[in-house]
Amino acid sequence: MANLPPGGDRRSPQVFDRRRTTMVSGHLELLSKMSGHLAVTLNLDETIQKALDLIVKFVQAEGGALFLLEEKYGTLLCKASAGPVDIRGIRVKIGEGIVGHCVTENTSRIVRDVQQDADFDHTIDESTGFQTRSIVCTPMIVNGQKIGAIELVNKHTDDGLFSDTDLLMLQTLASAAALAINNAHMAEELVEQERVSRELELATEMQRSLLPVTPTDRFPVAGINLPANEMSGDFYDFFVLEDGRIYFSLGDVSGKGMDAALLMSKTASLFRCLGKTILEPNVLLATINRELCETAIHGMFVTMACGLLDPKTGIVELANAGHEPPLIHARDGTFTALPASAPPLGIMSLQAGDNGIREETFNLDGGTLYIFTDGVTEGCLEDGSRLEQTGFQDIMRERCDLPIAARIKAVVSILSDTGRKRHDDITLLAIEDTRPELRHHASGDWPRMVARFTFPARADALQSVREVVNDACETCGCVTEDATDIIIAVGEACQNIVRHAYKGLDEGDATLEIYCEDGILEFRLQDSARPIDREKMQPKWPKELGPGGLGICLIHDIMDKVEYLPPPEGQGNLLRMVKFIKRKNSNET
Repeated sequence: MANLPPGGDRRSPQVFDRRRTTMVSGHLELLSKMSGHLAVTLNLDETIQKALDLIVKFVQAEGGALFLLEEKYGTLLCKASAGPVDIRGIRVKIGEGIVGHCVTENTSRIVRDVQQDADFDHTIDESTGFQTRSIVCTPMIVNGQKIGAIELVNKHTDDGLFSDTDLLMLQTLASAAALAINNAHMAEELVEQERVSRELELATEMQRSLLPVTPTDRFPVAGINLPANEMSGDFYDFFVLEDGRIYFSLGDVSGKGMDAALLMSKTASLFRCLGKTILEPNVLLATINRELCETAIHGMFVTMACGLLDPKTGIVELANAGHEPPLIHARDGTFTALPASAPPLGIMSLQAGDNGIREETFNLDGGTLYIFTDGVTEGCLEDGSRLEQTGFQDIMRERCDLPIAARIKAVVSILSDTGRKRHDDITLLAIEDTRPELRHHASGDWPRMVARFTFPARADALQSVREVVNDACETCGCVTEDATDIIIAVGEACQNIVRHAYKGLDEGDATLEIYCEDGILEFRLQDSARPIDREKMQPKWPKELGPGGLGICLIHDIMDKVEYLPPPEGQGNLLRMVKFIKRKNSNET
């Protein structure tokens, strides 16, 4: 008796072992077949149906159903069905019915007579006419996470009952199916992420295409936008009207994300479309406001400033609806803020006029108007402090001789080089009075360039540089003493480029530009080498001097002003040196 197989089977043990071997082999074959089917599809519904069909066929059940958990609704949804009755789409509440209890209790069950089980729900049988006699059910779990359950009904045997072996096999197959379903679900999510990513990329490209391109370096309006994320809620635009005036605008949409980006695109489009015919900035803002109030998402609004520049006269007409106060940088270096005259757009009805959106008219008189979003003034510096309006003004004063495009790029560069993650978009627009009679202030290009010389960054080229400087001093009427000192200072600056910027590698070149105006000589020396450490280029006490330090002290001692500026192309180094000269046959300096 001790050698009898389990269950009291009195047949030969060898015969039983063959039966068990055949059964195990069948199980492995089914698992292999399921794995093969499930590996070739990434479609979730197709994966689920194939898994259920294979299981029902192997276990020899009359029918079956595969339910997926819907945690959001507290239900189990039938995603696949096999057998004479299709029950796909039916929902069962978690904790109700045999399948609901199996998932809730995280346990498998065999019910050999459903009429004797209090958990059995007769609703489906009554609605379909199908008769359920027995059930085997097991939950599907992946990494401890419940994802659903598989339920089989009515075994195709004489007694119609499921065995413990059927349950064990169902549990094994359910684990394989759960893993396949989970993989298919992750694949679908990956495809969806790729789709969303591509759509976001296209939306970003479309949004960037709305920004204008500055026609030329001498164009009096320039702007820049640096989004904090892929999509921006800031915008700026400008275009030339038939009469030669230039319409410009800058705005900031409340909030972030796709909603803000869509509202930004709509507002920018309205400005460009309506601005072709509505030539009063305050009327244009009032018209845009009416449209936004009708269609904008509740709680969202737009701060916006727009205006017209007449480049022939320097006159600007400006209207501001809730935006940061623009700044006028006058020729004497002072700044004047222009507060908003109305609340933001999209909140309430606004009319154009003194009681609504007012319009201000002023003459830039050689100055520059700056309009920016709070991402500029609230941007972080390297030490963690905010730029603030005073910091912005300091940057513009230091770079007032640069073209406006270089000035606004300098601001963005300072805020971007901190390595900190930006929390807001950075958008800046500059409008300048570039009338020829005011060009010496407006563009930084002196009216009279007396020399421009590009030379290889080699020591043997420095003699030619000295000759160019000497000729320029002669042209400007510089006295001999000043000319000698200037030649020495410029020569030292060029030697620093050869020795320290290019490190004596005999590669690259440098360009020297010399300007002369009313007893002032200005030298701009630019290279394309790697940016230098400006701190190391400051004059020091003799005991602190390093290699080349004496030459730096000499340059600062001879010249009246020495500063490093951001190069126009954003690469290399740009040194500016200014000398107030004594002229021959004159006592003026």
